[in-house]
Amino acid sequence: MEKFAQPVSTNTPSGKVHRNAHGIVVNGIIAALYIAVSALIQPFGFTQVQFRVSEMFNHLVVFNKKYIYGIVLGVFLTNLFFSPMKAYDLIFGVGQSVIALVITILCSRFIKGIWTRMIVNTLVFTVTMFLIALELHLAFNLPFLFTWLTTAIGELVVMAVGMPVMYILNKRVHFEKMV
Repeated sequence: MEKFAQPVSTNTPSGKVHRNAHGIVVNGIIAALYIAVSALIQPFGFTQVQFRVSEMFNHLVVFNKKYIYGIVLGVFLTNLFFSPMKAYDLIFGVGQSVIALVITILCSRFIKGIWTRMIVNTLVFTVTMFLIALELHLAFNLPFLFTWLTTAIGELVVMAVGMPVMYILNKRVHFEKMV
């Protein structure tokens, strides 16, 4: 595992290609992990009360913004494969992830410290759950404010629990150097 986390050498003419291929592979693994974890808890990832444990992977962007590709691909494919309301989830679910990740990446330029970045990321994802509440309101006529509350609480819990998990994993695999 340590060897996998080593930075890729760019001393050769093909170093840039090798680094790009490495980034694509790592993001593919992130997408696959997002899908696999989502599949394990499938019924709890698409309801009015959502506990999509794979959302903790959203914290990867606080270590390196290049993880956005793997996360978004994972969200897209998870919604494509498992969502009972594919069209809505492909628009609202993926859109919410992109918006929240981009906001976090932009904020991270001005925020020092991994813990502070993860707290901001958690709050951004929690607040932007209004898009998922809107989706569920449009798809199932669920009450918007109550649905925002329930989905936001689920997101807050998953992201908060994910903070120490991702922090500890980072100590072992060094996320900032993997892509």
